[in-house]
Amino acid sequence: MKIHVSCLLWLLSIGTMCAQPFISAHRGTTPTAPENTIATFKAVLEMPVKYIEIDVRTTKDGHLVILHDGNLDRTTSGFGPVQNLTLTEVKQLSAGKGFGEKFKDERIPTLREVCQLLRDWNASHPARVNLYVDCKAVAPQLLVDELNEFDLLTDAVFYGSDGFLASLKQVAPRAKLMPSLKNAEELAGKIEKLHPYAFDVRWPSLTRELIQQIHAQGIQVFSDALGFFENADQYKKAAQMGIDVIQTDYALKVSQALTDWKAGK
Repeated sequence: MKIHVSCLLWLLSIGTMCAQPFISAHRGTTPTAPENTIATFKAVLEMPVKYIEIDVRTTKDGHLVILHDGNLDRTTSGFGPVQNLTLTEVKQLSAGKGFGEKFKDERIPTLREVCQLLRDWNASHPARVNLYVDCKAVAPQLLVDELNEFDLLTDAVFYGSDGFLASLKQVAPRAKLMPSLKNAEELAGKIEKLHPYAFDVRWPSLTRELIQQIHAQGIQVFSDALGFFENADQYKKAAQMGIDVIQTDYALKVSQALTDWKAGK
């Protein structure tokens, strides 16, 4: 029995559209705790998430820490580039800036601390939560070694520049790479170069046709529903188009919208 390619793509798209997207917690964000901290990661683990996104940077003395900005000013009691401080100096800073007295003793976590938290959680819960690693400033080998130690490498996805991801692939050939994708014209070149597990597609660029093109290559689609796009209509629209993972600052809000979508509300 022969199936025309267009029919096969249609069948694939129908199967994808019936599946509810997974949720990724952007910087582990919750409304009640500071971003990229152990406090917020503990809170978000209680939510229906598949991934926790973390931003990895390197201290002056070569330790991997979780911090979005290159500078400490916005989210901590420190100032200047984190790469200019040792881990001991970093650990003296509060990472609870803007969240009052309750979080004044919250610290910038190391990657090892986050890995330990996640490994312990996964050991006692049936639904595994994985890392979405935004590789801000880190050496591939050191990153791979630490994730391997905690048995988190295989299921993690890695976002970064194409150059970094190519270097990571040399160190860990089976790593799940996720380069950015602006449009369909970039597809062939990035697939040939990186053989990605997923693409991070800009939310405004999402279309059913583009998602079907990507799925036809056996590749997943992640996208950030941040800022203007953080609303139930946008979540449901992306789900209808067949997106695989929605990254958000509001995991519970997305979960409720997707539940309503599946229920036909």
